Amino acid sequence: MNQLSPIKRTLVGVQFLFVAFGATVLVPLLTGIQPAVALFTAGVGTFLFHLITKGKVPVYLGSSFAFVAPIIACTAQYGLPATFSGLMAVGVVYAIFSAIIKINGLKIIEKLFPSVVVGPVIVLIGLSLAPAGINMIQIDPAANPGITVAANWCIALSALATAVIITTAAKGMLKLIPIFCGIIVGYVVAIFFGYVDFTKISEAAWFEMPKFVRPEFSWGAIVYMIPVAIAPLIEHVGDMYAISAVADKDFVKEPGLHRTLLGDGIATALAGLFGGPPNTTYSEVTGAISLTKVTDPGVLRITAGTAIIFAFCGKINGFLQSIPPAVLGGIMILLFGMIASVGIKTLVDSKTDINMTRNQVIISIVLCVGIGGAKFVWGDFTMAGIGLASVVGVLLNLVLPKESKPVHINK
Repeated sequence: MNQLSPIKRTLVGVQFLFVAFGATVLVPLLTGIQPAVALFTAGVGTFLFHLITKGKVPVYLGSSFAFVAPIIACTAQYGLPATFSGLMAVGVVYAIFSAIIKINGLKIIEKLFPSVVVGPVIVLIGLSLAPAGINMIQIDPAANPGITVAANWCIALSALATAVIITTAAKGMLKLIPIFCGIIVGYVVAIFFGYVDFTKISEAAWFEMPKFVRPEFSWGAIVYMIPVAIAPLIEHVGDMYAISAVADKDFVKEPGLHRTLLGDGIATALAGLFGGPPNTTYSEVTGAISLTKVTDPGVLRITAGTAIIFAFCGKINGFLQSIPPAVLGGIMILLFGMIASVGIKTLVDSKTDINMTRNQVIISIVLCVGIGGAKFVWGDFTMAGIGLASVVGVLLNLVLPKESKPVHINK
């Protein structure tokens, strides 16, 4: 499946960008950063990641949702240029942890992140994103006059059904681009409902320079942002195990978690340098890779190159931004579910004994903390969602007795 012609590789690579586009530009839109800058830093960051990881890991880096609230809060207190210096510091934190892993080896990772912790965290990565996909469909009609939830569901289901049918029944090149086909069909249906705004396309210039912002050094912003790095750092480990499971290769050992983490860190620091949002390994693309079975890292480099081109092309940006949220929401239903299934596969492949009380406790608490929306607040520091659930899983794994009696189920 990975021996593809140049045309097929290009189509699949562009399709992966379509999958990641919504999230890549949504983060900057929420935080006051220009989307074109986010596309540029995502593309360049992905190339740097592949360079540092020897071009072996099929990963695309995009805007991290974990930093949305911290960026907004830090910007209000220190200003956006100062916030970028804090985001650059986050990249340095990644590099420090990369060095720790390089020196101490994978033993520390295997101790902190066994499959009983990583498995449910990967499930959470998929399930925690699920509401985002559904919310893109169930838009409040009161806030969006002329748009109905029923019509949105028709649009979303047309995109979803197309992707599912092509994934399960198509053959040849068509089978490689189910997401692309789903988006096109959903877009056409959205045009039928009159939900596509072509103004963004007509008003955009063909060539537009991204509006880069120079960071301003601020100790306050740096100290504020550094603790935020903990949660996405743990998520990175889960993502690496997820993509390893999808590609059936152990990227944690080769090229090594220290290299993937360093690549993520340098890409994040670079994003801050240019005035872009922090990067992270994209779970949406991992889901698309799982769906298409295309694990060639070169295809992801095509995705990165396309992102850079899109950053300078106003018309393409206008077209992509004209895609109704319901279209992307329909596709996300499939992709986020695929990610969650990878987490279940991780538990199964590792032969984690679910009958063990210890394992049941870890898995159940991690899932409930993550899905339940628990938050840990200490002063201005807040940890929630996947990050908090990951930390809880790590701590439970360290403190619970290693030997527990299995649960006997009466049949």
